[in-house]
Amino acid sequence: MDREEKKEKYVPRLLKMYREEIVPKMMEIFGYTNKLAVPRLKKIVINMGVGEAVTDSKLVEKSAEELALISGQKPKITRARKPISNFKIKKGMSIGCCVTLRGYRMYEFFDRLVTTAIPRIKDFRGLPVNSFDGRGNYNFGISEQTIFPELELDKIPRTQGMDISINTNAKSDKEAKELLTLLGFPFKRS
Repeated sequence: MDREEKKEKYVPRLLKMYREEIVPKMMEIFGYTNKLAVPRLKKIVINMGVGEAVTDSKLVEKSAEELALISGQKPKITRARKPISNFKIKKGMSIGCCVTLRGYRMYEFFDRLVTTAIPRIKDFRGLPVNSFDGRGNYNFGISEQTIFPELELDKIPRTQGMDISINTNAKSDKEAKELLTLLGFPFKRS
């Protein structure tokens, strides 16, 4: 077996599409002269806040297991930084979990999110266009984790929402919107 054949590595479908199709289109649309100037995805952050963990601490562990199945990476348990008496939260109490995806895992998750998970949302008409933060990052929430096919519905004790933040290195929201649209992100039609 040749050394060249051994080095042949797996490349996610979306990353391959980005390199071969999206970069030339973006260079044509925005007039970039260098391929490295084209915006790209930097990271995807998934956050699950578990408010009911105040009464039952095992809910955070269960949510972390579900998030690990969804993202393919072990999540970090987030803890309260300061006590809030109105919500019965003590300092250091587990209140949620989050995971930051980069590289191949990020592209794999984005691909699964766009092609299988989001189309399973009931009465889905597209995600809002005005959820950009002014720096090319897009944030949105999902009301229940059951849209992901990795989870077995019989083993889920309760529905849990999550926040997803897609970070790009685009300089403007217009560039980031075009990048996400070319990647197949379902925005609402205006």
